[in-house]
Amino acid sequence: MADATYFPRHIILAAATIFGVLLALAVHILIQRFNLNLGDLWQPNAGGMIPATAAVAWWLLAAASFVAGYFTSKLMGDSVSGKISLHMRQLLAGIAVLMLATAGQAASAPSAVPSLSGVLAGVAALCIGAVMAFCGAHFALRRV
Repeated sequence: MADATYFPRHIILAAATIFGVLLALAVHILIQRFNLNLGDLWQPNAGGMIPATAAVAWWLLAAASFVAGYFTSKLMGDSVSGKISLHMRQLLAGIAVLMLATAGQAASAPSAVPSLSGVLAGVAALCIGAVMAFCGAHFALRRV
């Protein structure tokens, strides 16, 4: 009986982190259309309170990138060992491409966010996406 084949651990971590960052940026772009903006943290407001919309945006972004990192690493491990069929892999790749294309279409519209806070929010989304996707992938690989 042949042993199962697996990707090296660092390849899985890198791929899951990259996909988590891409998904975090896509979620960041899409949630801006629903007025959930990370940049609200840097906007001056009365009372010095953080708006709830900024907190919801942070949690959505972190959860999406963590889940993306976790499931990407699980799917990569199962895919190379033959536990996932070719049709399922193609379906999942199609869903990922469709999500990223939707985010690209949403990003092409004019933004109501001021440019400096928009840049800071984009960099923050990139960083939190990378950290949370790596944590999700690391957690998934520890469970194997």
